[in-house]
Amino acid sequence: LAAGARISLAVAAVVVTVTAVLGTALGLVAGFCGGVADSLLLRLTDVFLAFPGILLAIALAGVLGPGIGNVMIALSVVGWVGFARLARAQTLSVKQRDHVHVAHALGVTPLRIVLRHVLPLIAGPLIVEASFACAAVIVAEAGLSFLGLGVQPPTPSCGNMIRDGARYVLVAPHLVIAPGVALASLVVAINLLGDGLRDRLAPQRR
Repeated sequence: LAAGARISLAVAAVVVTVTAVLGTALGLVAGFCGGVADSLLLRLTDVFLAFPGILLAIALAGVLGPGIGNVMIALSVVGWVGFARLARAQTLSVKQRDHVHVAHALGVTPLRIVLRHVLPLIAGPLIVEASFACAAVIVAEAGLSFLGLGVQPPTPSCGNMIRDGARYVLVAPHLVIAPGVALASLVVAINLLGDGLRDRLAPQRR
């Protein structure tokens, strides 16, 4: 269980880092620049939202083949949309504030405005989104591993442990209950951590 949790956390850390950086960058550019960039991002997110995320991840994992690396790629492809939409919405609100207009009037470059005057103000909601995304990635990885598309034996994972234990659920239910409880506990703990970070960072961002 400990080794499986380590694998799940590693997958979640990589996927959330990639999707957060990519989605936040796209959302900042679209929200701050507007125009064609904003329209392109909206159309692109509409395309991805037209398909359920987990089904698209299953399809990509099936095409790429089983394995940890391919799971990370599949989940990263579908996971950036939430960060992009949130970053865009927050940027549209923040860029109308007085300090941003003052920075424009003083001749500050757009990149510096985004990094120093916009990004710090939208970091709080993005951290909360990252905590939920991390929990969602762990559940998605477990689901893909349960279906045989994720982490492959003998590498442990909560998903493949539940799959293997399901054959003995009537005689040894602990083989399913233990990894299930561990998975649920891990997801709850990550969500609580995200809420705690939001509460600590919010007063400094106001």
